[in-house]
Amino acid sequence: MFRLAHISDPHLGPLPNPTLTQLATKRIFGYVNWRRNRKGILTSSTLDDLIEDLNTQAPDHLAVTGDLVNLALPLEITNAKRWLDSLGDPQNVSAIPGNHDAYVPRSRLRAEKSWRPFMSSDDKASQTASFPYLRIRNNIALIGVNSAQATLPLMATGYFKKAQAKALSDILDTCADRKLFRVVMIHHPPCRNATHWHKRLIGASRFRKVIKNHGAELVLHGHTHKATKMAIPGPNCQVPVVCVPSASQGLGGKNPAARFNMFEIEGSQGNWHCELIERGYSQTTSGITEINRQTLNIPNA
Repeated sequence: MFRLAHISDPHLGPLPNPTLTQLATKRIFGYVNWRRNRKGILTSSTLDDLIEDLNTQAPDHLAVTGDLVNLALPLEITNAKRWLDSLGDPQNVSAIPGNHDAYVPRSRLRAEKSWRPFMSSDDKASQTASFPYLRIRNNIALIGVNSAQATLPLMATGYFKKAQAKALSDILDTCADRKLFRVVMIHHPPCRNATHWHKRLIGASRFRKVIKNHGAELVLHGHTHKATKMAIPGPNCQVPVVCVPSASQGLGGKNPAARFNMFEIEGSQGNWHCELIERGYSQTTSGITEINRQTLNIPNA
C-alpha cells in the first residue's frame, strides 16, 4: 500500500509588509483582500496543527497543489521554501505552483527557482523547473502540471496550453506502459463549471481531452478551497477529480475548515484500489478528526 497525502492553498502567513513600489501593481488588490477578508481566517496556527496531525498519519508522500503564498513577494517566496523544507525531504514532497505564486510577472519563475527541488522530475536534468514533471515512487506516478500564470487585476484564471498537453499525453502513455498508478496534480479545477468565470482554467477542455484519450487514475487540484469530488471522462470510464480545502482555513468561514486528504493506494494495473480518508476540522467537533472515508472508483481498464 502507498499512502499519498494531499494539501493545498496554505496561503502562508503572516504577510510581510510590502513596499509602496511592490503595491504599485496588481498586488494592491490582493493586499486589500488579505487585510479585509483573509487575515483572520487563514491562520498559521490552523496550518501548523493540521501538519502536525498529518505527520502522525505517516504518509509515504505529500502532494502540495499550489498557492503557497499570497502576493508572491520575494520574502514570501523565501519563507515558503523554508516551510517546504519543514514538510520533509524533497524526495517525499511534490509541489506545483498556483495563481497566487504567479501573482505578478516574473514571480512564478522566482518561485519555481526557489522551490525547484520540490517540483522537478526524478532525472533533474534541468536546473529550472519544467512542466509537466514526473516522479515515480514505487508503482505510483506523480505528475505535476503548471496552470499558474500572472493575470490581470481581479482575475485568477489558470492556463493549460498545447505544449503541456502534448508533454502530458506522452508522460501518461509512458506511465501506462509501465503499469503505474497515474496521479495528475494541477492547481485549477479541470471540470466544467467548477468555479467562477474569472477563476476558471483556460484550456480545461484541452486538459479533459488529454485525460479522455490517454487516461489517468486520479487528478488532484486546489484553488477553490472546497472539498469536492468530481470526475472527468477517461478512455473507458470516469477518472476521479478531488479537491481539498485550504490547509489554513479556520472555522467559521464560508469555506470548509482546513483538512488534508489521504489516499491509500494498492493493487496493480487493471485491479487498483484507492481509499480516500479526509481528516481535518469539523464544524461539529473540536480538534482534528476523521471527517469522511470512502472508496474511489478508479479506472481499471
